[in-house]
Amino acid sequence: VRLVESGGGSVEAGGSLTLSCVMSGDTGDIGRVAWFHQAPGKEREGVAAIRRRDGTTEYGDSWKGRFRIRRSNTMVWLSMDNLKHEDTGIYYCAASPGLVLLPLNQTYNYWGQGTQVTVST
Repeated sequence: VRLVESGGGSVEAGGSLTLSCVMSGDTGDIGRVAWFHQAPGKEREGVAAIRRRDGTTEYGDSWKGRFRIRRSNTMVWLSMDNLKHEDTGIYYCAASPGLVLLPLNQTYNYWGQGTQVTVST
């Protein structure tokens, strides 16, 4: 399984970005896909997750109401609105077999290389 993220960039606070993650390879067993955020100098944390089969979603409290995760058969998007400076960091797409979405910071088998988001004040 290969995951490739895109869509990162620089934006002013209050702005919006949409990140994309393309899944390729043997993705038949992938049951859940998530986006993670790693702020500078901090540990990676789960932002949102989606169940591939039925589109059920879960969000971390810091992003609930501002971010939205969506999926197609081969792609997952993270739409980010009302961006804040603390949203700055690297965003990673992750995928794994299994259907349970919580906890958000659970182990994922496959990871992308990440895409940088910088939010200026």
